[in-house]
Amino acid sequence: MVALARLAREYGNGPMQIREIAEEEKIPQSFLENILLDLRKMGILGSQLGKAGGYFLLKKPSDVNLADIIRHFEGTLSLLYCVSENAYRPCEFCKDESTCRIRGVFKEIRDTTYRILNKATLETLIRR
Repeated sequence: MVALARLAREYGNGPMQIREIAEEEKIPQSFLENILLDLRKMGILGSQLGKAGGYFLLKKPSDVNLADIIRHFEGTLSLLYCVSENAYRPCEFCKDESTCRIRGVFKEIRDTTYRILNKATLETLIRR
């Protein structure tokens, strides 16, 4: 998220080299390379080869929401798989999901988390 926030601050200023982002944000370069490649495959980043090359945001910072990014890298926003929309798995201990009080609380947490992260964008991060 730190690298994305950096690229959002530089939106419209051309590509940034991985080395520069890694050094300034204190992120291991090999780790950052994998993350940026994943974000390029998602269609969030573009890349340019050459001496003046690097990575850049393809979308406006206001068009990239945090829910999509977290879901991509973490797989789910849910704390329990039985309330996940994208990675649902039944709870092995639950006898009846429809009456499970624990599930109800965690579903509410997931729904609230989703609403907040879906509304929050890279622009939100850089304006704070």
